[in-house]
Amino acid sequence: MPTTNISEYELVVLYRPELEANIEAPLKKVADIITTNGGKIVNEDNWGRRELAYSIAGETHAVYRAYTLELPSAAPAAISSVLNITDEVIRYLLSKVDAKAQAVLAEEKTRKVASTDTTDEK
Repeated sequence: MPTTNISEYELVVLYRPELEANIEAPLKKVADIITTNGGKIVNEDNWGRRELAYSIAGETHAVYRAYTLELPSAAPAAISSVLNITDEVIRYLLSKVDAKAQAVLAEEKTRKVASTDTTDEK
């Protein structure tokens, strides 16, 4: 049985604004696309309805959702090809999380918390 490398990805999806009231069906559709391709949703964050910096497909607003995913190596290409033709999605960005950058940010955050703790004791 071949081993598949699982990597962490971030996905931001811009849904059509008219779907805001009934967003559950489009959310399930995207979740199904991810799981069908062997992925797992680790975290989902609702950023709400926001104004776009420029018009996309005639839309000036979109409903933003951010996902943290664990995907096998072949999944990003498959997910991208399906999201490209999904009517509910205006735009999306799927990017691999840089493990080194995450480690540096975590270390910096720890250092900042540690320095705050020592200044509070003085």
